[in-house]
Amino acid sequence: MTGFALSRFHDPLRPPEAPGMGRGLAFALIAHGLLVLALSLGVAWHTSTPQAFEAELWSAVPQAAAPKAVEPPPEPEPEVKREPNPPQPTAEELQAHADAEIAIAKAKEEKKRKELAEQQKLLEKKREEDRKAAEDKKKLDQQKQEKLDKLKAEKAIKDADAKREALRQDYIKRMQGMAGATGAPTATGTALRSSGPSSSYRGRIVARVKPNIIYSGDPAGNPAAEVEVRVAPDGTIIGRKLVKPSGDPDWDNAVLRAIDKTEILPRDTDGSVQPLMVLSFRPRD
Repeated sequence: MTGFALSRFHDPLRPPEAPGMGRGLAFALIAHGLLVLALSLGVAWHTSTPQAFEAELWSAVPQAAAPKAVEPPPEPEPEVKREPNPPQPTAEELQAHADAEIAIAKAKEEKKRKELAEQQKLLEKKREEDRKAAEDKKKLDQQKQEKLDKLKAEKAIKDADAKREALRQDYIKRMQGMAGATGAPTATGTALRSSGPSSSYRGRIVARVKPNIIYSGDPAGNPAAEVEVRVAPDGTIIGRKLVKPSGDPDWDNAVLRAIDKTEILPRDTDGSVQPLMVLSFRPRD
């Protein structure tokens, strides 16, 4: 009745039971029972006491057992003497130590500064010596160059004088040759023909020119100024040129002005006039 009632009033939304449910439950119970039995048998097998057997071994010759090794007693650890803790420095001692370190640092810094100053001083001294040596060398080179230039100038003047003298002598020779001069090549006379009046003629010409020389100087020695004079057939001076300076420009200019002032030269004793003459004038003659 009750089962019918439960079946009658079963929840319609509940799913239907799976077929064979009771059979599966029976198999599960049997399997669990067998497992419990097997575990019980295994525990009973391990808890059983095994049988004991005893055996004695006898040697043919008795042997004494070796004595037991005696280990030496351990060496005592060396006693470590502990030094008493040194006394801690006081605040005054710490301050004194700090002051000493500061003083040492300052002394080192001062020494370094002095060394740098000394090095700088030596460097400045070396620079000054090098500059002075360069200036001395420059002055010496300049003096050598000036001396060399002076020697070159003097040589150029001498060469020019020699060349001018050579041209003068060549010119005189050519003029004398053209005029039919009879003097030797080394003759010092100015006349074309060697004759007695030539020397007196020169004296007369110098005597004519010398009064016109205006010179108030006082030359050293008695330098000679040689002047080349060109004369027309009537004795008129048509040209003059200083061919050998005396070394005193005032005397040379005074001689040239006197020749210009003379204008006409006297004739020789035979009435002739030399077309070209080289006259020498000295201030003390």
